Amino acid sequence: MGLFDRLRGKDEPRVAFIGIDGVPFSLLSENPDEFPNMARLADDGSAGDIESIVPPESSACWPALTTGVNPGETGVYGFQDRENGSYDTYVPMGRDVQATRLWDRVTEAGRKATVMNVPVTFPPQRNVQRMVSGFLSPSVEKAAYPDDFRDKLEELDYIIDVNAKLGHQDDKSDFVENAHKTIDRRFDAFSHYIQQDDWDLFFGVFMTTDRVNHFLFKDYERDGENKEAFMEFYRKVDDYLGQIREMLPDDVTMVVASDHGFTSLDYEVHCNALLEEEGWLSYEDDDHDQLADISDDTLAYSLIPGRFYINLEGREPRGAVPEAEYEERRDELKEMLENLEGPDGNKVAARVVEKEEAFRGDHDDIAPDLVVVPNNGFDLKSGFKGHEEVFGQGPRNGMHSFDNASLYIDDPNASIGDANLYDITPTILDLMGVDYGRPDFDGASLLNQ
Repeated sequence: MGLFDRLRGKDEPRVAFIGIDGVPFSLLSENPDEFPNMARLADDGSAGDIESIVPPESSACWPALTTGVNPGETGVYGFQDRENGSYDTYVPMGRDVQATRLWDRVTEAGRKATVMNVPVTFPPQRNVQRMVSGFLSPSVEKAAYPDDFRDKLEELDYIIDVNAKLGHQDDKSDFVENAHKTIDRRFDAFSHYIQQDDWDLFFGVFMTTDRVNHFLFKDYERDGENKEAFMEFYRKVDDYLGQIREMLPDDVTMVVASDHGFTSLDYEVHCNALLEEEGWLSYEDDDHDQLADISDDTLAYSLIPGRFYINLEGREPRGAVPEAEYEERRDELKEMLENLEGPDGNKVAARVVEKEEAFRGDHDDIAPDLVVVPNNGFDLKSGFKGHEEVFGQGPRNGMHSFDNASLYIDDPNASIGDANLYDITPTILDLMGVDYGRPDFDGASLLNQ
């Protein structure tokens, strides 16, 4: 028994959570020979596909996964959110997450947490043992706390994120090389601190998987020229997950999960171009590039991914829809979106979700009025310039999906049948023996009590 075991009491169970951003369960479960480590984890413990959240976008998903509550409580709805009572928008960061994080609950219980590369955590918190923020962090120097942790990461040549611009090139070789380099450095850092063994909760995320999926997923699903490069990358992911499992002490339960699924992308759908074409949206002049440029006649606008807002009197600064007409206009917009078809004749929307169905909490005042959960193949974009056509194609060939997210728990006493993202935080707290109030979460523990 080591010094840390004696100090914390060996009977307190621990958890190592490894996030695999955007990895669909079907990819791993349908290829057990390619990914034997994940197959063994599934056989020894519990595994299954789970649902993500509305909308299934990483900036909203990770705050939901790490708090157990919906965006109405976290206050984060996507990569870009709208200021309350304004047309100004901002990119949500860690301090914009209004709900209590999993590692805060662990710390408040007198336990220690190491948190690495979780999206929407910049700047790093000072109340946890150590943290390096992930996605959108400007540098390791600014993203890591405390100083000795930062110094070690710099010594390891730690990389915050893949250079996604390389994925825009027709030849994906440089992108794939950069993805391997990024995940190699991430694994080196994860393994170093996992083996340091001075934590109760280790929470680390491989986000490189999402990046690879965005540019190579159709190659995998439809036998494209980069399929072998895709499979080679995921063999490495499986190997790294297997190595992590082997290095964990016996008192640690491993949990592996993704924040959403993935599927092939056939068409980008430019939602504001659609609204403009259908007479819902207009601009004050031709030189428009942001939400603030919409005109007084605008009835609705969109923010990524697939979030639609009625331009409501009294809520928006230049609201054009009287409150008495809100329900009628929203129903009209919903019907239009439900009937929208792509160039291939397929429906764009799998379903159109009203805000009351998806969002509730103290921060639902900036919630979208409607969210489109698209059918596979239709990726919803919401730029304000440069898209005269509603349907187009870009450099990406993979897109997020609401269903088919992954969850693996190295414990056979877990039931993953109808699980979703909100269940992960209460499950981890139960695995660790940390008390919490059942009404605190939109999800519930998956452990069989």
